[in-house]
Amino acid sequence: MAGKSLIETRSIDYIPERERHGRLFSQFTLWFGANLQITAIVTGALAVVLGGDVFWSLIGLLIGQVFGGLVMALHGAQGPKLGLPQMISSRVQFGVFGAVIPLILVCVMYIGFNATGTVLAGQAVSQLLSVSETAGILIFAAVIIGLTVCGYRVIHVLGKAASVIGMLAFAYLFVRLLSMNDIGALLDNRHFAWSSFLLAVSLSASWQIAFGPYVADYSRYLPSDTSSLKTFFAVGLGSVIGSQASMVLGVFAAALAGKAFSGQPVAYIVGLGASGLMASALFFSVALGKVTISTLNAYGSFMCIATIISGFRGHLTITRVQRLVFVLAIVGLSTGLALAGQHSFLAAFKSFLLFLLAFFTPWSAINLVDYYCITRERYDIPALSDPDGRYGRWNWTGIGVYAFGVLVQMPFIDSGFYSGPLVEKLGGVDISWLVGLLLPAILYFFLARRDASHVPAQLVLPVRS
Repeated sequence: MAGKSLIETRSIDYIPERERHGRLFSQFTLWFGANLQITAIVTGALAVVLGGDVFWSLIGLLIGQVFGGLVMALHGAQGPKLGLPQMISSRVQFGVFGAVIPLILVCVMYIGFNATGTVLAGQAVSQLLSVSETAGILIFAAVIIGLTVCGYRVIHVLGKAASVIGMLAFAYLFVRLLSMNDIGALLDNRHFAWSSFLLAVSLSASWQIAFGPYVADYSRYLPSDTSSLKTFFAVGLGSVIGSQASMVLGVFAAALAGKAFSGQPVAYIVGLGASGLMASALFFSVALGKVTISTLNAYGSFMCIATIISGFRGHLTITRVQRLVFVLAIVGLSTGLALAGQHSFLAAFKSFLLFLLAFFTPWSAINLVDYYCITRERYDIPALSDPDGRYGRWNWTGIGVYAFGVLVQMPFIDSGFYSGPLVEKLGGVDISWLVGLLLPAILYFFLARRDASHVPAQLVLPVRS
């Protein structure tokens, strides 16, 4: 049976009830383990590196974590009900062809995150195996290819292993950090500034929201009667707790290290712990954490490419050889970018992460409002593969609101790519992600509710389910 195979046989297919399996705890461990990793540490460190103090950076990161985690977990709760990857459901809001617009941008996101994460993973593998950073990057990429081809079951096993090992490593690092340094003195230095505080909020909120386009990919095999509320908490708490722990460590490390952190963050973090055998164990933990999240990104990329192709070709069956080719192309591209940009990582990552929000907050707003307020979980799943069916080729309401959501953020964006005209008037504060969530959500709600003819009376499943 397909559901019992170690190597996944399905791709973007609806998962029939007989193949559903898993428990909610695996959702918690997957997202907890995926966030106990070096890139999350670096993201938290940026709040201090870019001018914030320790106390208010921690508060801002937690607020953004909770707000972004709410959005992310609401997407995750869709998986068991629909039995589909996240982005294919966008055809309800954008049309079968129109959904390609956000799908292409999601692919860019995955490749970008994998490229930046691969740089840090390469540093860890380099130290662990005593090879060059370039060799470390290539070894890491080979591991990601193998795990991604295996698919869903292996990814969840990986998440459990990463949770246990990451928790032990982080506990050890925190004990060392607290015992060797005066953390109280760092917390007593409190200089509140709106720009630095909201930067911290934006960093963690964007971290969580960026999971939205693929979080349901990893909950879609759960039985369809799984509680949406319990799924929401399992996914959300795992992601928020894991990422906040990583970012807290990053804040303290950056505050203590100063410029030493920016050059070699992996070596500095491991250096907090010890040398010799313990250092090797910590480098392994760093590499495993990056393996988990990079596998998620590569798997999500594969799902998106398959969804794009199926939108124009109808039902798509992907063989294992085709799956391998897709994964090789995806990981190869991100690895090439990592090799090209491995010596200028930190500044580029901050700019990429913040600018990325402009394209994904409107998609999240539209998808969540439609699922929870307009269709109320009533999708016609067979029609998602039919351009002439219920959802049509192009849904101009969804596409128009999405374009509005991207454009309305432009005056408020502050990144290395672009700075909007209202940023300076707001004291250098970037509030684009708030604008990009709230305004498209309101507009889509009022426009979409006027014509509910495409909403079926109940959830419509494939005939053979």
